[in-house]
Amino acid sequence: MASELEPEVQAIDRSLLECSAEEIAGKWLQATDLTREVYQHLAHYVPKIYCRGPNPLPQKEDMLAQHVLLGPMEWYLCGEDPAFGFPKLEQANKPSHLCGRVFKVGEPTYSCRDCAVDPTCVLCMECFLGSIHRDHRYRMTTSGGGGFCDCGDTEAWKEGPYCQKHELNTSEIEEEEDPLVHLSEDVIARTYNIFAIMFRYAVEILTWEKESELPADLEMVEKSDTYYCMLFNDEVHTYEQVIYTLQKAVNCTQKEAIGFATTVDRDGRRSVRYGDFQYCEQAKSVIVRNTSRQTKPLKVQVMHSSIVAHQNFGLKLLSWLGSIIGYSDGLRRILCQVGLQEGPDGENSSLVDRLMLSDSKLWKGARSVYHQLFMSSLLMDLKYKKLFAVRFAKNYQQLQRDFMEDDHERAVSVTALSVQFFTAPTLARMLITEENLMSIIIKTFMDHLRHRDAHGRFQFERYTALQAFKFRRVQSLILDLKYVLISKPTEWSDELRQKFLEGFDAFLELLKCMQGMDPITRQVGQHIEMEPEWEAAFTLQMKLTHVISMMQDWCASDEKVLIEAYKKCLTVLMQCHGGYTDGEQPITLSICGHSVETIRYCVSQEKVSIHLPVSRLLAGLHVLLSKSEVAYKFPELLPLSELSPPMLIEHPLRCLVLCAQVHAGMWRRNGFSLVNQIYYYHNVKCRREMFDKDIVMLQTGVSMMDPNHFLMIMLSRFELYQIFSTPDYGKRFSSEITHKDVVQQNNTLIEEMLYLIIMLVGERFSPGVGQVNATDEIKREIIHQLSIKPMAHSELVKSLPEDVSTYISKKKTVETFPSQSRSYRFTSIYLSHNCKIYYHGMCIIPAEEAQRKMKRQNREDTALPPPVLPPFCPLFASLVNILQSDVMLCIMGTILQWAVEHNGYAWSESMLQRVLHLIGMALQEEKQHLENVTEEHVVTFTFTQKISKPGEAPKNSPSILAMLETLQNAPYLEVHKDMIRWILKTFNAVKKMRESSPTSPVAETEGTIMEESSRDKDKAERKRKAEIARLRREKIMAQMSEMQRHFIDENKELFQQTLELDASTSAVLDNSPVVSDMTLTALGPTQTQVPEQRQFVTCILCQEEQEVKVESRAMVLAAFVQRSTVLSKNRSKFIQDPEKYDPLFMHPDLSCGTHTSSCGHIMHAHCWQRYFDSVQAKEQRRQQRLRLHTSYDVENGEFLCPLCECLSNTVIPLLLPPRNIFNNRLNFSDQPNLTQWIRTISQQIKALQFLRKEESTPNNAPTKNSENMDELQLPEGFRPDFHPKNPYSESIKEMLTTFGTATYKVGLKVHPNEEDPRVPIMCWGSCAYTIQSIERILSDEDKPLFGPLPCRLDDCLRSLTRFAAAHWTVASLSVVQGHFCKLFASLVPNDSHEELPCILDIDMFHLLVGLVLAFPALQCQDFSGISLGTGDLHIFHLVTMAHIIQILLTSCTEENGMDQENPTCEEESAVLALYKTLHQYTGSALKETPSGWHLWRSVRAGVTPFLKCSALFFHYLNGVPSPPDIQVPGTSHFEHLCNYLSLPNNLICLFQENSEIMNSLIESWCHNSEVKRYLEGERDAIRYPRESNKLINLPEDYSSLINQASNFSCPKSGGDKSRAPTLCLVCGSLLCSQSYCCQTELEGEDVGACTAHTYSCGSGVGIFLRVRECQVLFLAGKTKGCFYSPPYLDDYGETDQGLRRGNPLHLCKERFKKIQKLWHQHSVTEEIGHAQEANQTLVGIDWQHL
Repeated sequence: MASELEPEVQAIDRSLLECSAEEIAGKWLQATDLTREVYQHLAHYVPKIYCRGPNPLPQKEDMLAQHVLLGPMEWYLCGEDPAFGFPKLEQANKPSHLCGRVFKVGEPTYSCRDCAVDPTCVLCMECFLGSIHRDHRYRMTTSGGGGFCDCGDTEAWKEGPYCQKHELNTSEIEEEEDPLVHLSEDVIARTYNIFAIMFRYAVEILTWEKESELPADLEMVEKSDTYYCMLFNDEVHTYEQVIYTLQKAVNCTQKEAIGFATTVDRDGRRSVRYGDFQYCEQAKSVIVRNTSRQTKPLKVQVMHSSIVAHQNFGLKLLSWLGSIIGYSDGLRRILCQVGLQEGPDGENSSLVDRLMLSDSKLWKGARSVYHQLFMSSLLMDLKYKKLFAVRFAKNYQQLQRDFMEDDHERAVSVTALSVQFFTAPTLARMLITEENLMSIIIKTFMDHLRHRDAHGRFQFERYTALQAFKFRRVQSLILDLKYVLISKPTEWSDELRQKFLEGFDAFLELLKCMQGMDPITRQVGQHIEMEPEWEAAFTLQMKLTHVISMMQDWCASDEKVLIEAYKKCLTVLMQCHGGYTDGEQPITLSICGHSVETIRYCVSQEKVSIHLPVSRLLAGLHVLLSKSEVAYKFPELLPLSELSPPMLIEHPLRCLVLCAQVHAGMWRRNGFSLVNQIYYYHNVKCRREMFDKDIVMLQTGVSMMDPNHFLMIMLSRFELYQIFSTPDYGKRFSSEITHKDVVQQNNTLIEEMLYLIIMLVGERFSPGVGQVNATDEIKREIIHQLSIKPMAHSELVKSLPEDVSTYISKKKTVETFPSQSRSYRFTSIYLSHNCKIYYHGMCIIPAEEAQRKMKRQNREDTALPPPVLPPFCPLFASLVNILQSDVMLCIMGTILQWAVEHNGYAWSESMLQRVLHLIGMALQEEKQHLENVTEEHVVTFTFTQKISKPGEAPKNSPSILAMLETLQNAPYLEVHKDMIRWILKTFNAVKKMRESSPTSPVAETEGTIMEESSRDKDKAERKRKAEIARLRREKIMAQMSEMQRHFIDENKELFQQTLELDASTSAVLDNSPVVSDMTLTALGPTQTQVPEQRQFVTCILCQEEQEVKVESRAMVLAAFVQRSTVLSKNRSKFIQDPEKYDPLFMHPDLSCGTHTSSCGHIMHAHCWQRYFDSVQAKEQRRQQRLRLHTSYDVENGEFLCPLCECLSNTVIPLLLPPRNIFNNRLNFSDQPNLTQWIRTISQQIKALQFLRKEESTPNNAPTKNSENMDELQLPEGFRPDFHPKNPYSESIKEMLTTFGTATYKVGLKVHPNEEDPRVPIMCWGSCAYTIQSIERILSDEDKPLFGPLPCRLDDCLRSLTRFAAAHWTVASLSVVQGHFCKLFASLVPNDSHEELPCILDIDMFHLLVGLVLAFPALQCQDFSGISLGTGDLHIFHLVTMAHIIQILLTSCTEENGMDQENPTCEEESAVLALYKTLHQYTGSALKETPSGWHLWRSVRAGVTPFLKCSALFFHYLNGVPSPPDIQVPGTSHFEHLCNYLSLPNNLICLFQENSEIMNSLIESWCHNSEVKRYLEGERDAIRYPRESNKLINLPEDYSSLINQASNFSCPKSGGDKSRAPTLCLVCGSLLCSQSYCCQTELEGEDVGACTAHTYSCGSGVGIFLRVRECQVLFLAGKTKGCFYSPPYLDDYGETDQGLRRGNPLHLCKERFKKIQKLWHQHSVTEEIGHAQEANQTLVGIDWQHL
């Protein structure tokens, strides 16, 4: 089909390209009916350009559209070539002082906590960096897309509204100058014409709803039969559902389906099929059928291609308009006029209205295009912004209704624009006064919550997902209301008052529907069956909390409004509880001669509700009356006399009683929903407008009624009236009722009631109740929080009520607190503030304990007297009388009486404690009254007199005072002694004050003397006790040490054994005395002989102890083998075909090595085998049950170490030093020198190769064969037919094979095959690589080479080296010999091996390990008396020399001009001589000779890492202890290293000693073609010493990372911004993570960008930083991953994962080092394993999709 189309398309293209924009524009200028002309042009050309085939070609379409369609319009508009016309317009224009940059998704935005008028004011990156706010306390967030930058908006910022760039444009602003003056008349007319036509066309075509015909004036003559099957986005179906459906419906591959789905999600629609109507209709029916089962089906339309073409061009047009108006404010003004002009149909017919009202019908792409146009036009023009806001407010209800029905997120809905108008204070006020916006929003809100019960209260059904979804939509209305109320008015006009109060009425209506919702009744007998719905009501309450506070703030700012609001609120409350008796019968209560009328009501039997917003709002307003002093200025305007206090307190009191009863456990059968409600009622999120206001309401009630009456009503509601009103009721009660529960309940209720009274009297820290200011209130909150426990800053902020206005002062307050280790602690300076009981929540005990402890530390008296409280405001002043009311005294007396006769009654210590506290409070009050009293006032607060009077005649109960004195010495009240003593002391002081006249000074001497004497007694008593305690302690200690000695005597032999054992295990570190006198040599014939030490180890699984021997059962260490690129200098290398790859030579770039680590725990091989089998069996059972990943992958042989749960995937056998086992031949004294040795070995190799050739050729001529044998002279003592006996037991051999195969499997990523010749190579490689990485870590941290290594590392290296040395015994001898021959040939060339890498391409340490460990396979057949040690030494010398040549060839010759004064020391002259030799062999290609000093320095620096690695290797191989000099940190150990490794200190001597053979070898190395290419600059080589790899450098300030990421667009989906940009910390690439667009296929599975990257960059392990979440991600393989805390901290030293708090973040070097260390130590996988074991939710994440 495509081939037929081609020529036709080309023809069309030609005709299109021949169009001339200038001519068309000329034709239009002449036209009489411009609209018709333009429409005809569009009707003809649009379908020819757009939608010509199944797949869109955006570049081509845009180019043609610009040429044929937009070009003419630009010509017409400018009247000349737009290339000249637009720049002219731009010059004439004055640049705007508004920024107006529209944010993309994920772009960083900045707000200033100091200067922003409200939290929605934000700056873009560029403006922020140029503004004064970057030095303030800013907050950064990432935008959800859609908002715009507020730079230049003076209403948004308290100071610094302009950045440097926009400030320049403010200088010449005249007020409201008309931008059109800069344009000529005809430009205005032409612009007006073209804008009107184009804008109308775009709106018409985008809102067009027919699927197969166009508007009449756009219909074409010949119409093709081509249709699109268009799929639309919705938020109901998941990606997976859509992809699956598309694969079925349009027979596409999964890749294509993913492409479709991604585009649909991004742009809102995508055509999935192109063809005739029937063909598309069929696909549509399949999609609808497949997706309509559970939910509504996906929206699919079959649309004619010309409609789609016009719609695509319509979008292009809107973006074009947006870019055109950027040239001039005049053009912008014209577009705004066109958009907001009323159409012919009157109301709502302007183009802007039409677009807004059809918002929910448009697809995502179209919405975002027109929203952007509105932002760049209407919102940037201040005059039209107002008009637009009015249109928006008029259509508000309809827009919200559409939004509720629509399933797209708010971010892509036009309703999201509300934030742009409602937060601008002037606009918001205007909309309230002119459009009655507040009422509209609240009414719209009420319309959506239609479910009411019989009393008209809200009723919520079960909270299903759909309910929650709808409810979330409705909550966005509350957000709008919040925006409107954000800034309080400073001046009020009469209209504003009127409209605000209308809004307030509507708000009261809303609260009225909430008053008493979700009522509950106590379950008795059986548990509730179904938890009632409670979340919705609380969600609503939480969302409204802010609004309620803001409403009160508005009311507070104007006295008239406050008075009116108070009256309205009171009226509504009366309506709610008009018949507040609820039809219950009245009863009379009386105690102590007081009686009161109330109703019979039991919280535990009737319905009760926790939601009382109207009462609480009234309480808030009442406090404001007091705070703003309106109550005293205009008492006549207030209905205070009509208030009925009992009615006011009734419901809040019920609510508090409910809490007390829940606390007492009376509502257990009501399930968790009630517990949760009580929790939230006290929780910091709701407390402000719930619990706190209930307390205030009770305080209001008490201050207006007789406190005795109040207390009686309270006793009745708490259901405690009986106990206190009848004498001796308690005694009868406790004797009759033995039911412990009831007694317990009553006790708790009494405690709770006393606690409530303490709160009523003590809660005076809110401005308006007490005489305090806001800072005091916050200070007290903070003190209370910190007295419970030290807190980090974020924790503290979370636990304080979030109130925007107090946030600023919070800062200052917090700074006055001493902070320690970045978490705030509470210090004793503030102790006086705190009191015994933390009023606000229920945290009584911890706060108290903390204070007692602190007082003990400071050696103070442990009494915690009540703090001195600030005085009440006049409106609440009468409240204190509750403390001296008769009923209160009766309650106190009763409880003290119970305490005195403590056996007869059920009472509790905390009851007594609270009573003492109340008495203390009363004394403090009286003392304060007396101190502040003036001449003529009489103090009416006479608590001291009342408590010293005994009871009335019939009972004659003792006075409270007398009882306290009795209790002072009660032995069972030790804890309260201090407090009682304090009370008596204060009582005396107050009494003194009373007796002395108010004017004379108070004499306190007597009291103090009395107190002094008692204090002395006390001291003596304490001293005596302390002395007794000390003696007792000493006696016990003596007994214990005696017993210990006894035990050691009895078990002497045990102790001897353990001491020996300790010595044996740590022998490697301690230099045993044998060795200490002489120098230590690690290898060669002169190797220091260390006496064999027996090694005993214990299996962690069966706890059996066993000696490690050659013939015993194998013991193994749990180990983890992984591929690693930590040392890599070239990450781009990739093994194409692992099956054919030969790893014999490691390239010096170490592109990928195999690293082995171990946790060091030892098991028997058979125990481990059993354990592993059981893990496997368990895994198979689990797989049948549930398909979840575990943190280890059993199929890959992984398991967790049974002891420490460290991830492992194999085991290393424990062995004795293998060299001692093979090296049991006689040593002759005359060992050959290097030259002789090389000759001997070369002959042996030749003989072997000859024999191999013989074996491989078919044996047909026996005579010839024997001749050949003669021809081949076997070197003396060489027996190639000899096969040594394997000394190891079967089980050790099996373990050698196991570990070897595991290393081979992991290292090469192939299937295990123990026969493969590459197994031994991989084992040697792993040994070499692990040693290299450990040497690297030690050097980076400047630690000594043989310092104290962690024992797991030490064990791992020892076992690994010994294993690698013993592995040849289980491999085929000829294979290992073959490897040796090849390795040897790379240094000593022979004829049979061609194609070996050149000397520059071999990592010498790997080569050394391979040669040394393969050598025994050759040496075991040599009986000429050359020892293994000699071979080791010569191999080591040979490799070292090769390495020095490597270094000299690659050393860079920068002359530092630092020629040392004495260039003649022997090393330097020797090096110069060697360099000259090289110069000669390389044919002078080597650079000119630098100074000898510089050369020697390069050689020394280059060779040191190699020597260190070799020292580690030979130390573990031969078991020679390290010399003590190398064990200390600090100085360079070069000389000591050389001695230990039996090298001359001047390494160049090696060349001089062996010059005969070395010269020929150097010559052969230098003649390699690769070396020549390198010297001629055609290729690179690794330089030595290799630089240490580090993670990338991160910027100091986190915001620069966010900016970098926000500019990063997804590489696959055409310039679209990536949603989850992720930075690889190893190589610095940015990746588009967690999205379908960047998935790639890896080993037959689709994986996300990060997982794919780990395989190319870290061979399966990756460390990433998720930039938008600010968290570090560790990945290992496809199923393992975890999150790790990021290295960025805010000023309080906390991380901010998810950027929730948005504080400025800075790089913390220590944390970053820690991550780097994990990476260097190869511990990332282990870290992930531990994290996944600790947190099971991590296991369920699909890590491979990240």
